[in-house]
This record gives sequence, C-alpha cells and structure tokens, in this order.
Amino acid sequence: MRGALLQALYSLLWRVATPFLLWRIWRRARREPVYGVFPAERFGFYGKGKDAPARAGFQAAPVWVHAVSLGETRAAQPLVRALLDRGLPVLLTHMTATGRNEGGRLFEQDIARGQLRQAWLPYDMPGAVRRFYRYFAPRCGLLIETEVWPNLVAGARHHGVPIALVSARLSAASARKALRVASLARRTYARLDAVLAQTQADADRLRQVGAQAPMVVGNLKFDLQLPPELVQAGAAWRAALARPVIAWASTREGEEEAILAAMREMPRTPAGIAPLAVLIPRHPQRFDEVATLVEAAGLAMQRRSRLGAMPVTAPDPHTAVLLGDSLGEMPFYYAAADVAIVAGSFAPLGGQNLIEACACGTPVIVGPHTFNFAQASEDAIEAGAALRADDARAAWRLALELIDDQARRAAMREAAARFSAAHAGATQRVMRAVRGWLG
Repeated sequence: MRGALLQALYSLLWRVATPFLLWRIWRRARREPVYGVFPAERFGFYGKGKDAPARAGFQAAPVWVHAVSLGETRAAQPLVRALLDRGLPVLLTHMTATGRNEGGRLFEQDIARGQLRQAWLPYDMPGAVRRFYRYFAPRCGLLIETEVWPNLVAGARHHGVPIALVSARLSAASARKALRVASLARRTYARLDAVLAQTQADADRLRQVGAQAPMVVGNLKFDLQLPPELVQAGAAWRAALARPVIAWASTREGEEEAILAAMREMPRTPAGIAPLAVLIPRHPQRFDEVATLVEAAGLAMQRRSRLGAMPVTAPDPHTAVLLGDSLGEMPFYYAAADVAIVAGSFAPLGGQNLIEACACGTPVIVGPHTFNFAQASEDAIEAGAALRADDARAAWRLALELIDDQARRAAMREAAARFSAAHAGATQRVMRAVRGWLG
C-alpha cells in the first residue's frame, strides 16, 4: 500500500513539473539542437493512426532497447546488432542528444532500411508511458544498465510487455538512495521480468532493492567491436608523430583545471620527452568551455576538428594539447595513445568506461572514484592492464613515467588484450536469457 501511495505522489510530481520540463527542453536545445527535435515524443505523442505496430513504421512488433545516453548507446551496440542480425525490428530509445546522435551514427544503414527506428523515451508520466506502449506495441523491452522508472515498468506489466534490465549495474551509493524510498523501489524492481547483472556484487545490491532472482551475465561493453578503420587510423597517426601521446579521456566538469595545472607543472617525462596530450571532454557541449580553459592555462592548443577528416593531419610540433572535439572517434584516440588516463574518476563522479581503451591494448590509468565501474576497474588493475592514481597530478606523473618505461607499457598492453578477451560473451548470454520473448 505504501509503495502505491509513493508511486501516486511520484506521478503527481511529474505532472507538476511539466512547465519546468518544457523550459528545460527549450534551454538544452539552444546548446544541443538535437535535444529539441520531436519534443512531443517526450510526452508520449508519436503520431496518429489505429493499427499498431505498423503505424510506428514496423512490419512486426519491435524489440525495444532503451539506451539513455552516449555510454549506454555504445554499450547496447553488440546487443542491438545481434537482434538486427536475427532479422528483428528494433526500437531504440534515448533521453539525451548525444545518445541519439550516436545511435544514428552506429545504425545509419539499419535506419535507412527501416529495420531500426529511434525515438525519445517519454518522461515517466502515466499518460505518456501509456501512449508510448500503445503506439509502438513492443514485443519486449530491454533497458540498458540502470534505467528503471516506476511508471515505465508498471506500464510494461499493464500492457503485457516483458521487460528486462540488461547489463545491469547498481552502485552501493545508488542502492542506498533507492532504499530511502524502499517500498517504491522494491515495488518497481520486483516488477521487472528479468534482471541480468554485470557482476555478482551488482546482483546482490539489485536483489536488496527488490529485484527477483537476478542473474550474472557480464558487461556488454566487453563485446564491443571497435571500428577497424578508426583503430588503424589511430595507430598510423601515432606512428607518424615524432613524440608520444597521452590521452585524457572523458574529462568532466571540475577536472580539467587540475589536469591542466599538472601538465604545466610537469611538461616533460623524467627522461626529458615532451608528449602530446589529447584532452577529450565527455560532453560535446563543453568543447568550447574546455578550449577556453586550455588557452587560459597558457598551453599551446589545436582542435581535432581543424585537422581534417581521416587521415588526420599531424598537429604542429609545438602543440602541447590537442582538444578532442569530435564525436565517435574514441577508438581513434585510444589507438593513437601510448597511455590513456580515463577521467570522470578524479572527482566523485563514478568514473567512465575503461573497457574500450583496454580493447585497443592501451595501458590505462584511473583516478580514485570509479564506483560506477567498480568491478571492471578492479579487475583491470588486478590483471595488470590498469593503474590507479590518487589525483590528476599523480596520474599525469605516472603516465610520464610509463612513457619512459617501454617494457612496462608493453606488459600492460598484453595484459589489456587478455583482460578484454577473458570477459567477452555477455551479448550471447543476454540473447539466451530473453530468447523466449523474441519469437
């Protein structure tokens, strides 16, 4: 009873927030134009018609995959590809512009063929969710990693749509937050038809908040097939440079100042080598902001966007920082790097995915805050593929030392390749777990 009352209050708060949501769409669309396209979809209005699912552009009921943002969209790629390869139509939903852009890039040909359609997932309002299910009539829903919404999950049960949380993860901090509204959390997680967790620790926490019989299937990110043309281009670009490369990958707000201070303090390795630092902000709307920070730090900078299409022109030899202001080129940056420092972990933000760097065979350094990728980070460190530093300054110093230590870098590259290969296979385990829903 308490869970039902909390859900009713939760739904009421969404309705009250509607004017703010409209303002938020308008505001974000000024910085990210894609965020403002098809705004009615965010309230469950997708079109008119009577016959589902044909009215949604599909010839059969689609498999619905929800990948909220950029990271989840990349993580979903091997699963979506497996579904498409079986000839199944796919509805791919997002909440952010970066996720939608990446999905469009990854599945451009499938969209053109009509086998995949992208849409915004509606806000978690009962009416919007009801319209979503009525319009698309999916045969099942696969939510990537963390996207559990009370009305969305309740609506799936009401409309007879089996739903799974896939490659599921739940940090200790998120579990504590969920248990503050334990009755609503347990009511919601218990309604999931399947919970397929990344690790045993995730499964244990998911069970604690109400998930029924979670299974451990692994992390979909280990199954990512990196575009060979980008990996080859990165390796060739690095070979053409006369100096080593250190990538600061997926930096977040509040980290760059410390990063730039460390680089100014230690511009060279102990052996006197000046590397090129590639600074890659996590969010594209911050590219100009980070460029301003680099200029204010007095470091010579060039922007990746001004070096042309592949093959990428080499930067000026006096350039200290190359700003990675491009989308979809992370494999290029990792393949070009002698060392990758995976950021988002030098502030209490939970870290970013290091698996892609390991798949490129690049030695990795992470900061102290990796709770969103705790198991993968610890496993990579234990395998010898990654190292942990206390702060940005220590990470930069460690990267400089690795540049001078070719034997240690070679050992870490081999460890990274073994680590990636050992953890593959989550996609097939997910496909086996949901095969009864696929027809």
